[in-house]
Amino acid sequence: MAVKISCNFSRLSIAQQLFLLSIVLTFGTISVFSQTPQPTPPVQDDDGRPITIKTDLVTLTLTVTDVYGRYVSGLSKNAFTILDNNQEQEITYFSDADAPVSVGILFDVSDSMSGEKIGKARKALERFIGTSHPSDEYFLIAFNNRAQLLLDRTRDGESVLQKLTLVDPRNNTALYDAVYLGAEKVTRGSHQKKAMLIISDGQDNSSRYNFGEVRRLLKESDVVTYAVGIMDGGDAGSPTGMQGQAFLDELTSVTGGKSFYPQTDVEMDEIFERIALELRHQYSIGYTPKDFDPNGKWHKVKVKVKPPRGLPRLTVRSRDGYYATPTTLYR
Repeated sequence: MAVKISCNFSRLSIAQQLFLLSIVLTFGTISVFSQTPQPTPPVQDDDGRPITIKTDLVTLTLTVTDVYGRYVSGLSKNAFTILDNNQEQEITYFSDADAPVSVGILFDVSDSMSGEKIGKARKALERFIGTSHPSDEYFLIAFNNRAQLLLDRTRDGESVLQKLTLVDPRNNTALYDAVYLGAEKVTRGSHQKKAMLIISDGQDNSSRYNFGEVRRLLKESDVVTYAVGIMDGGDAGSPTGMQGQAFLDELTSVTGGKSFYPQTDVEMDEIFERIALELRHQYSIGYTPKDFDPNGKWHKVKVKVKPPRGLPRLTVRSRDGYYATPTTLYR
């Protein structure tokens, strides 16, 4: 596999050269990731600039469920088949470890979330954080007429909840801008697995970015996106409510995630817990596409899963493709 290093190799110290050489050799085999993936700190050259290493490794996050919707763990690499533009690929990285996730929490604090909506959503979010991996990393983005990063790279779930305690919903909704900002932040997260959780009614009336730009960004990234639509009786059947639901459904589906629309407080709590559990029961796989050409074209990816003998049919969910550009591993 070709590894591209965007720096002048001769300007590095001997120690830095040896480190980079070890990275290249490691990517020649599959031991680049341990069973529990850990972030590698960025390296700098003699001028203090980050060294960027790019690779054509494609990574996918998979959720496998049975006919009853229960998460299925313990499958081996041989249970999965990857088709890249209908061409079968060799899986060179595989893990089903309960690994921590870099999670972007996008919380709607616009006027449409006034009343009991925001209090119920915050309470359910507490259930999500309590169920998540203790080493998860959080990015908190609140949005009304603009998106604002409230917390950057924190592992303190309690601080996330405290930030939302005194929020007063008002103004319009810049949901598209919030999703764009969230994707950019989470992509630079410390953990290999990355996800976003959108808590909103899905309506947008104040963004600079449009739907197409946001959808394109998510298709370029490996950020599994979930959405919880906080809607009341008046939202569900209205044109704006239906439009918001369609937006959330589309964004989550292209990333291998899912959107939910709870009808009761109990259902909302259960959904937030379910999302947290799903993040802890996913598979991470990677492969190097045959004859990879970084031409920026879209590649359709299909993942198949074969259940062990005696088990019923299984369903696998993941992002549906990627654009053929090298993946940045160091920032």
